[in-house]
Amino acid sequence: MSAEIAHAIRELVLANRILAREDVIDDFGHVSLRHPTNPDRYFLSRSRSPVAVTADDIMEFELDGTPIAQNGRRMYSERALHGTIYMARPDVHAVIHHHARSVIPFTVLRHLVLKPIFHMGSVMGAEVPLWDSQPEFGDTNMLIDDLPRGHSLARALGGNRSVMLRGHGACNVGVNLRAAVFTAVYMKHNAEMVLASIPHGTPEYLTPGEVEKTAAMLLSDMPLARAWDYWITRADYGGI
Repeated sequence: MSAEIAHAIRELVLANRILAREDVIDDFGHVSLRHPTNPDRYFLSRSRSPVAVTADDIMEFELDGTPIAQNGRRMYSERALHGTIYMARPDVHAVIHHHARSVIPFTVLRHLVLKPIFHMGSVMGAEVPLWDSQPEFGDTNMLIDDLPRGHSLARALGGNRSVMLRGHGACNVGVNLRAAVFTAVYMKHNAEMVLASIPHGTPEYLTPGEVEKTAAMLLSDMPLARAWDYWITRADYGGI
């Protein structure tokens, strides 16, 4: 294994642990990372709770979800969610799927609008589209466990960094893994703040221009490194 791939796998393990520690991903969420030297493949853990993922759990997949070496390991059923986004978005190098509880109300109550309410929330995007499986697929198991549903979700995501799934959760993507993690964490916090503000009046959201300029600043190398160090240090992940 090259040093570059070993580093990528370690970062992916850390991303799983961080998102679990920050209460973004529960026992059924997952995180993937595009292969650093082969863009037609990606890394994703075997089917396991993210809080317990180790380097030995990381598997390599083709974009259609075919494992390179399954070796008897159980796999996440929603691999299509990751691969189809990578197919549609060459700029995306990390995909996160989570069920953050504060985001769910925005997927089922159409009068609730999830927009950035504070500067850190800008990273999720000025508008967060909603994917609803019903119009195209009718009653399903609510999972993105086949390529047609994956492609449909990727179309709903479009060129955005975030997309919500009705009655299910959300996906966040990034040009790198740390950007995707940052986006997922602050999407959750922003949703909490909107829900806390609504009982007291109508929130004043950030303007599209504020969102664009603030997100560009926050998703640059220095803020991402600072946040990553914070998450690792306070949870003592240094030994991973």
